[in-house]
Amino acid sequence: MTDSMRRRGLTAASALLGGVLVLTACSGGDAGASGGKDTSQAKVDEAAAKKSSEAQITITPKDGSNNASINNSAAVTVRKGTLTTVTMTSQDGKTVDGRLSADRTSWKPSVQLERSTTYRLAAEAKDSDGRIAHENASFTTVSPANSFIGTFTPDNGATVGVGMPVSINFDKAITNKAAVQKGITVSSSSGQEVACHWFNANRMDCRPEEYWKEGSTVTLKLALDGVQGASGVYGVQQKTVTFHIGRNQVSYVDAQTKQMKITQDGKVVKTIPISAGSPENKTYEGQMVVSEKFKETRMNGATVGFTDDDGKGEYDIKDVPHAMRLTNSGTFIHGNYWGAPSVFGNVNTSHGCVGLQDKKGANDPSTPAAWFYNHTLIGDVVVVQNTGDKTVSPDNGLNGWNMDWAQWKAGSAV
Repeated sequence: MTDSMRRRGLTAASALLGGVLVLTACSGGDAGASGGKDTSQAKVDEAAAKKSSEAQITITPKDGSNNASINNSAAVTVRKGTLTTVTMTSQDGKTVDGRLSADRTSWKPSVQLERSTTYRLAAEAKDSDGRIAHENASFTTVSPANSFIGTFTPDNGATVGVGMPVSINFDKAITNKAAVQKGITVSSSSGQEVACHWFNANRMDCRPEEYWKEGSTVTLKLALDGVQGASGVYGVQQKTVTFHIGRNQVSYVDAQTKQMKITQDGKVVKTIPISAGSPENKTYEGQMVVSEKFKETRMNGATVGFTDDDGKGEYDIKDVPHAMRLTNSGTFIHGNYWGAPSVFGNVNTSHGCVGLQDKKGANDPSTPAAWFYNHTLIGDVVVVQNTGDKTVSPDNGLNGWNMDWAQWKAGSAV
């Protein structure tokens, strides 16, 4: 090869390498240098941002939350837009009904949620330009093991007697009684002061110093949602209950005279002969509130400790008529069709109940027991006197009236 040929070959190779180098450099320049081309990532991002909705959706509780409230947790709100659709479903796929606000900026369930249940929320909104935004979340409500509820009496809308306390029984032992009691208010249209008394860790009753005023309305408010009742245990209830007080009826049973005088507004309206507990099985004394009524019920002595040598009940009557409960331990005032008519008003023969003359089947309205049953409300007071037995325990039934006002208020936690 001549020198001239070698130089031409080197020149060609240099040109080729130079072209490759130039090409590589230009590729690198296109990728990172010019911000002015529409194909740049910055331009793509900018264009995408301009197409995105300004609507900002918020779902509560946060995605993945557990121990959520069954009352107030679930909600969807939107800023800079309006909600178009919100769908809430439970873990079994059932749709949860909800309410959209008039301005379409918020949504809430219209029903109470279930405990220990996972829910999913999917929301869609649009901004003023019609651009759509989406948000999704799921959460799990508080479990029964981590929550408490209170079963209360009387029922909402009931009309009851003047002795009816508000009685709340909690399904978990309450150790933080003050916090729970502060979440419960009881008030009367009569303006009577109402105080609450804890009988134990699971039961709290509330009443005024004297019987409720006839014709008044009592309101119970439970604001217990999220209230810690014990370590790791929270309330879930949030509701308002009202009940009405009927006429003032108090009945007085005298075991010595064996008569019961029924008074309304302090005046005797009827006197009925009775048969109270025998000398061996005396009836409790004290103020007792009618807590249940049964046209007919079974009474078996074995359930309250009256058994024969074979362990069976000393009595087992399957159709006791016109029975009205006075204590949890088994004291009733009830009809008696098996006793001779001469018993009533003359001798005390029962195992501790107060018996009234009646007929089998509870269908004769002319009997004394039927009259009393038909003229008695849940919450009416029956005062039993002169039996020679002890006064009934205040927590045996709805009988807190047997505790004086100072003692009653001393059982408050606040």
